[in-house]
Amino acid sequence: MISRDQARALDSADPLRHFHDRFQLPPGIIYLDGNSLGALPRAAIARSSDTVEEEWGSELIRSWNTRGWIDSPQRVGTKIARLIGARPNEVIVADSTSVNLFKLIVAAAALSPERRSLLSEAGNFHTDLHIASGAAELAGLDLRIVERGRIEESLGPDTNLLLLTHVHYKAGSRFDMAALTARASAAGARTIWDLSHSAGAVPLDLNASGAELAVGCGYKYLNGGPGAPAFLYVAEALQERLVSPLRGWMGHAAPFAFTDDYVPAPGITRFLAGTPPILALAALESGVDSFEGATLDALWKKSIALFDLFAALVEERCAGHGLDCISPREPERRGSHISFSHPNAFEICQALIAAGVIGDFRAPDVVRFGLTPLYSGFEDIWEAVDRLRLILETGRWREPRFAVRGKVT
Repeated sequence: MISRDQARALDSADPLRHFHDRFQLPPGIIYLDGNSLGALPRAAIARSSDTVEEEWGSELIRSWNTRGWIDSPQRVGTKIARLIGARPNEVIVADSTSVNLFKLIVAAAALSPERRSLLSEAGNFHTDLHIASGAAELAGLDLRIVERGRIEESLGPDTNLLLLTHVHYKAGSRFDMAALTARASAAGARTIWDLSHSAGAVPLDLNASGAELAVGCGYKYLNGGPGAPAFLYVAEALQERLVSPLRGWMGHAAPFAFTDDYVPAPGITRFLAGTPPILALAALESGVDSFEGATLDALWKKSIALFDLFAALVEERCAGHGLDCISPREPERRGSHISFSHPNAFEICQALIAAGVIGDFRAPDVVRFGLTPLYSGFEDIWEAVDRLRLILETGRWREPRFAVRGKVT
């Protein structure tokens, strides 16, 4: 039996423990949903206030130059690049993950017009498949969706693009990026990776993995705030060959020349479209800056330990109540959340939230817990599982109020 005192001892020995103080978390709440919306960095409060009151309020339009607004997509992109193993000039912040995915599908498909298939995984995050269906239709591609185990065998001479989410949003299963990118390349296809459940959580080295194209979310592990801008990655060698289908003025080679014709900007900047959302970018930059001083190896080592503790405690304390861990146990095969299936996962999740443990539900039968090493502690995990045990043992989840389904986020 793992005791609370043992969990506290792990916290005391944790080299990342002090990062918890960089975040504002409500007292009494155990927050295990940072894989869906990261916690508020304390620095974002002051930064947002300064951006509104000083940069916007006092400097007004001059802040595009005096406060570096105009370069913020590239500046924040450079900071994200350090977290995903990319060169500084290969990442830019823009739009949403969905919009960026659309840009890359249409732009990259044009490089191999003779290949007519876009391949993806059944059960991929639904918006990725929705975007893929529309982008494929516009690009003249057939969207082919296959089960996870059939992806490699489905790559063929007609495959133009392979679209995969690096860490699965529900189970947390992780693809071998280097192996699959190489396999697709050998078949003559390019791979687009969605890093939404990877960036800031699991080890990433896009350059070493041979990755050419990727998108990712700013509001999950990067702690950029609700609806934070996303990021887009294009390997340096490929940038000048791609032209974004969304040809906005910020992606123009001379945006302030106000010419009627479109000339794409050099490099990654060509994937900008409209005016950058400065307030949101300021918050995102604070979220990315909250990683300063933490190595990716240390973050991943702690994530592994948090997962192992959670899994062991559930096995010890919640046995016989129908929880089935669907996340891979091997660290190299998973991301940084742990998921359990249960016929009443929704009701259990709602009862946990009422008890001060915020995880989330994913249809039809999964309760999911994010493990965010920057601010999650070992005693947090111990207490969360203890509250889960009480809910299961007492049958509290059966209360009628927990079966009421509204908007599920």
